[in-house]
Amino acid sequence: MPAISQPRTWWAEWPPAAGAAVMATGTISLGLHLTGYETLSRAALALASVAWLALAADFVVRLVRDRSRWATEASTPPALTAVAATTVLGMRLSALGWQEVAEALLALSAVLWPALLLVVVRHWSRRMPGEVFLVCVATQGLSVLGATLAAAMGANWLAHAALVLFWLGIVLYGVAFARFDIREVVTGAGDHWIAGGALAVSALTGARLVAAHNVDAYLWNGDDNGVLRAVTTALLVLGLAWSCVLAAAELARPRLRYDVRRWATVFPLGMAAVATLAVSNALDVSWTEGLGEVLLWIAVAGWLAVSVGAVRSAAPR
Repeated sequence: MPAISQPRTWWAEWPPAAGAAVMATGTISLGLHLTGYETLSRAALALASVAWLALAADFVVRLVRDRSRWATEASTPPALTAVAATTVLGMRLSALGWQEVAEALLALSAVLWPALLLVVVRHWSRRMPGEVFLVCVATQGLSVLGATLAAAMGANWLAHAALVLFWLGIVLYGVAFARFDIREVVTGAGDHWIAGGALAVSALTGARLVAAHNVDAYLWNGDDNGVLRAVTTALLVLGLAWSCVLAAAELARPRLRYDVRRWATVFPLGMAAVATLAVSNALDVSWTEGLGEVLLWIAVAGWLAVSVGAVRSAAPR
């Protein structure tokens, strides 16, 4: 009995931040797909899908059986991983050609996003950890999935909606940064990396919007397209710069003990790789392709390390 109850207890105590595990795994799958490692990509997709289904079921069960706990958790920024994880999964399924499933995930995200965003923002405090940037990540996730589907289906209205969310996500990043406790850079347990990951997913969104214009030359006018390309490049550079700062802080003050928030470290690493690869393709910047592959394998190594930590933490003692 103890051998069975230990994993159950471990699962019951997983906070909403566990959604970052789906985000990280789905992003790794997307990066492996973009670099041609399709078998590994599909294996990661299968893991992300199973984890997403388990977390979705847990989300519903808690809503029905323990509404007070559900309401408490829904008021915290990690609750927005429900939106972000769903959009990441939708992007990967769209790449497989499963547009109907991706559309359903977009619709689900669009329903969850405003409700969770409003509740989370209402419960903000003055100094917050890196999870505060999930307001940007969730918004940009919705935008990038919309832009991806717009390019796949030729739906211009969806591209324009995605553009609005893109700019809103950038504004939310600035608002979140004002609340971010900068001391988290050297003391954070893993979620402080979202400060860079939010910029990376914003750059990915910009790249997908530019790619949608490449499919339909009449989608944006010349000025809009020029601004999009410039802002996307700036976001990628800033995101990579943040990653360098965060990596230096980790080397200066190593935090090697496993924490579920370390999935929020893997996600930005993977997203930096995916964004770099996407910008390389959309903006035809060939030199960044090699950088994207290097970043991807760093993210894969991080994913393996955190996975080992998660398995050990769940193992019966």
